[in-house]
Amino acid sequence: MTKNSSINKRIAQNTLLLYLRMLFLMAVSLYTSRIVLNALGVEDFGIYNVVGGIVAMFNVLSGSLSAAISRFITYELGKGNQNSLNKIFSSAVTIQLGLSGIIILLAETLGIWFLNVKMNIPETRMEAANWVFQFSILTFVISLISVPYNASIIAHEKMSAFAYISILEAIGKLSIAYLIVISPIDKLIFYAILMCVVAFIIRFTYGNYCKRHFIECSYHFIWDKQLLRQMFSFAGWNFIGASSAILRDQGGNIVINLFCGPAVNAARGIAFQVNNAVNQFVVNFMTALNPQITKSYAVGDKEYMLTLIYQGARLSFYMLLLLSLPILVNTHYILELWLKTVPEHTAFFVQLVLIFALSESISQPLITAMLATGKIRNYQIIVGGLQMLNLPISYILLRLGFFPESVIIVAICISQCCLAARLIMLRGMISISIRNYLQKVYFNIITVGIAAFILPFISAQYITESFISFIVISLIAVICTIISIYFIGCNHQERLFILQKLSTIKAKINNK
Repeated sequence: MTKNSSINKRIAQNTLLLYLRMLFLMAVSLYTSRIVLNALGVEDFGIYNVVGGIVAMFNVLSGSLSAAISRFITYELGKGNQNSLNKIFSSAVTIQLGLSGIIILLAETLGIWFLNVKMNIPETRMEAANWVFQFSILTFVISLISVPYNASIIAHEKMSAFAYISILEAIGKLSIAYLIVISPIDKLIFYAILMCVVAFIIRFTYGNYCKRHFIECSYHFIWDKQLLRQMFSFAGWNFIGASSAILRDQGGNIVINLFCGPAVNAARGIAFQVNNAVNQFVVNFMTALNPQITKSYAVGDKEYMLTLIYQGARLSFYMLLLLSLPILVNTHYILELWLKTVPEHTAFFVQLVLIFALSESISQPLITAMLATGKIRNYQIIVGGLQMLNLPISYILLRLGFFPESVIIVAICISQCCLAARLIMLRGMISISIRNYLQKVYFNIITVGIAAFILPFISAQYITESFISFIVISLIAVICTIISIYFIGCNHQERLFILQKLSTIKAKINNK
């Protein structure tokens, strides 16, 4: 019990550090994105979003190996096997270097052809789009080679590194926002160059940190056939899941471009910026929680692992709901307040993307548990296969003349199908009880969500839009969410725990 309390305290500390980092970066990102949108214009902003999306599709090759690297390092740390760590790390770097070469080859052949022949980009901006593509490839390769270093930071749970280096990242983004306004060359090309430079500086900093603090992060060329076979086998099946997620997100973005043009890509891009800012709360929480789920499985403590899965799923949803609900009921006003120029379709995209994020949030602990087992073949075939349906269904709907936002609606529906498939598959893999999950997580978060939504939604319908009404409705949304979580979402023991913590905080304040 004492051990688990210590682990929970570490998770809380790591989450707090990541939240402080996230709040800082979110404020910088929201500020700079407005400046960048106004400096580039709607069309160029949409071009950068979709061209960068082509490069991001090559994540399908790297995402599966990235998950394999993180899982193998975390698993060995959980077992306390220090001797294998350097071998795993060096093998991972070797794999990423080889993969970088393959991606460059594919990008410079298939990618270039697709960009110049199939994409819906104005002829006058095609040269700039090609420059953006080249720098996006370079940025991606820099990030790819750094994956083993970042995986080591997460596996060692040294989240303070992310918090400190975020200061440098924020300075880089602020510098870009300033420099792009006074750009001596084409603003779109200059923006791509600056993004690449900042990525290089940040990744170099992470790599230097790992070499100084973790003894296994010293690269030596190693060709261990058995280890490489295990990692490639794991990554090979995980490839299906990684590719399905990329095809859903970036493939959907490209399909929108083919039928609707770069202006709608800009609207979608803004929506995903809002989602990324809000969703960082869940990402940071899961980044702190994931190593413990994997380590619990590694030492055979399945009961504690299941506890982390249930609590992690509920808390992920609660945190996202607390931030999303004020945006969902104030979308139009927030966009007008934030941006000088709001592209058409942006508001509905923002609302749907946030709903999709809420749908996905409760699946993240299940995905981590699946990866921890290492037995992922059947899981990835079924769940990954379902996710791959996003692209053809979206293509058919847009070809039939449906509105652009239908792409996100399809993703929400398939997300729920994937959740059901995950539970069925994991029942045999980690003995998870579907009934317990439905009772403790699914029905719980649905009830909390509906209860929290009713009053803010009604208030938004009858109050005229203004800054005061925005503040009032947001406060109503936050208060309703907190009350719903406390009285509906928490059980008796959790409510007692919250009251004890509040009493402790009050006592400390009184003593001071």
